[in-house]
Amino acid sequence: MNTAGDDAHGRIYFHTNTELVGVGWSFSNGQGNEVLCTALHAFAPRYIGQTLASLVDDFATTHREAVSGQIRFMSPERGVMQLATCAVLNAIWDLWAKSEKKPLWRLVCDMTPKEYVQCIDFRYLTDAITPEEAIALLQRASKGREEREKVVKESRAVPGYSTSIGGLGTSDEGVEELLTLAVEQGFTRFKLRLGLGVERDKKRLAIIRRIAGWDATIFTDANEQWDVPTAVWYLPQLAEFKPVFIEEPTSPDDILGHAKVRAALKEYNIGVATGEHVNNRVMFKQFLQAEAVDYLQLDAVRLSGVNEILSVLLLAAKFKVPIVPHSGGVGMVELCQHISTIDYLMVSGKESMMEYTKHHHDDFLAGAQVEDGYHTTPSQPGYSSDLHPWVYDKYECPNGSYWKSEQGLTMLQDKWRGVIGRQTS
Repeated sequence: MNTAGDDAHGRIYFHTNTELVGVGWSFSNGQGNEVLCTALHAFAPRYIGQTLASLVDDFATTHREAVSGQIRFMSPERGVMQLATCAVLNAIWDLWAKSEKKPLWRLVCDMTPKEYVQCIDFRYLTDAITPEEAIALLQRASKGREEREKVVKESRAVPGYSTSIGGLGTSDEGVEELLTLAVEQGFTRFKLRLGLGVERDKKRLAIIRRIAGWDATIFTDANEQWDVPTAVWYLPQLAEFKPVFIEEPTSPDDILGHAKVRAALKEYNIGVATGEHVNNRVMFKQFLQAEAVDYLQLDAVRLSGVNEILSVLLLAAKFKVPIVPHSGGVGMVELCQHISTIDYLMVSGKESMMEYTKHHHDDFLAGAQVEDGYHTTPSQPGYSSDLHPWVYDKYECPNGSYWKSEQGLTMLQDKWRGVIGRQTS
């Protein structure tokens, strides 16, 4: 729904009386990031002076308190306050993992089922899953874990698919070049953004089949462009290319609309995926209860931190819907590798496929890597959120060197960034 994104972060650092620092962040798309930062300034002081143990010993209560009080009125568990909650809680998780000298996925997977469940606030969820059911689910999932541990160690737990074969603004020739590069990197799964018109989209899908072959897996993404009737009319015309799913075929808030699209596409063997813009566990619960999705694409910086993510993993496992995290932005691959590994090793026991985008991985101290089309299992303590110091020197807005360049100044002066027909930068 926008022509370009700036991949902006609102970031927070919790310093301690040790050398450890907890790092959390949430994602905006650029313009408006100052609103997210203001929300962080309003929210984060709650935790100054508290001990780590007091926050994590009863993490479910910490989560509930985080979304409570007068500040909840601003937007209860949605919107910019949800993003701020995510950053703050993730900083606590990062600090906890660092204090245990474990990557976050290992911190969680070393928990007992009861300890895992105690991190979750089950308010609003018990009509779909209770704490007792969740513990039983995790106990059943322990079967075969020893073998899955070996797969995780070998970095073969999370197969990736490439989203870096071009967006709507990429020429057909550009798609061909990027696709060829992705194939050379070992990818056999690819996602193409739709919306250039049926014939143009067919041409680009044909490019994928010609270069990657018919054994390759294709996913598609409409990025919320259509209303329900348009999606139902448009997508069957692409069925000959055998796309596995369509992502966000309509408004991310339209649960019943997704259900209608899913029902209409069943005969064409095209599934429906969504979750990138789903704000909270309640909406995910309803998507699942309404049988509106085939693939659940939670976003690691849209939900209110790891606590809520853990609950969504349980919901998806109960409803037998695979997790395919959204990770199409700077830093998202770094976080989602942990989430997919948790899902595979401890919750669903199944491969948790995840997208890969070539977004500034070298900016992170523990940047994401892929090898032969698989995400490399994170090994450094924490939640893979730390940036190199030079990144701030260059990109911190408005004082970084980038924002003093001609391009940066042009962007700062553009009040319509990302708006089709109005953007000037």
